[in-house]
Formats: sequence, structure tokens, C-alpha cells
Amino acid sequence: MSANPLPLRDVHLPPAPAWWPPAPGWWLLAGAVLLLLAAMLGWQWHRRRRVRQWRAMFAAAEGAADSPPARLAAISVLLRRAGRRLDPAADTLQGEAWLRFLDGGKGTAFSQGVGRLLLDGGFRREIDATDYLAARDLAQARFLQLMAGRR
Repeated sequence: MSANPLPLRDVHLPPAPAWWPPAPGWWLLAGAVLLLLAAMLGWQWHRRRRVRQWRAMFAAAEGAADSPPARLAAISVLLRRAGRRLDPAADTLQGEAWLRFLDGGKGTAFSQGVGRLLLDGGFRREIDATDYLAARDLAQARFLQLMAGRR
């Protein structure tokens, strides 16, 4: 055997690729994630702004009246206007049918609870303050649901 003038060397692997800058696919993925995050934050901001506007609308309608019965009548009118968002005939409902519509199939707070005050509370001379506050809070929660389009 003859002596090999060039000794064989092991295969040298190239160095591993650097982590920076990332491949174009990673840039696209990061952009899509940022766009999705911005859209979600924008949607939340929009929803919160709408709820603030609806609360202000409710407070303005309530504050325009000077007595609890008049405030209750204004709240009832506002609920009827909001009810038209779900059912165009909602503002024509009377009595128990109106209270069942306000219940929305999720309870009996209006038809059997303090919400019954909406039927005749606007026509009374005096309303108990605690009953009025309970009915107002219940009506405000339902108003926000109706304005959001939830049954």
C-alpha cells in the first residue's frame, strides 16, 4: 500500500442558522397575530363605548323626570323602544305579555317580581324608594340586554 498524501477528514457541518432575522413566514404569522389582537381590542373598545352610551341614554331618560313615577314611565318608554330591536311589535304589547317579553324566557323578575312595577308604577302617586331602585336596576340591566340584541 502506498501512503496517502491527503489524509481523510471528517465531514464538517455548516453552522446552525441564526435565529435572527426570522424567515418570512414567521414575519407573516407575527403580523397576522398582531392584526387579530388589534381587531379584538378594537371590538372590545367599541362594545364598551356602546354600553357607556346606552347607560348614559338610560340615565338621561331617567334624569329628565322629576318624580319616581315619572321616572318609571320614562324607563318603560325606553324599554319599549329597545324592545323594538328584537321584535318590531314589542312596543305594542300590553300587560302580562309585555312583562313576559321583558322576562325574555330567562326568569320571572318582571312577570312575578319587582318588575311588575313597570305596569302601573308610572300611574301611581307614590312609589316606595326601595321598590323603585330595584325596578330601575332590573330595567337597566334588561335595557342593556335588549340594546345588545340579546333575548
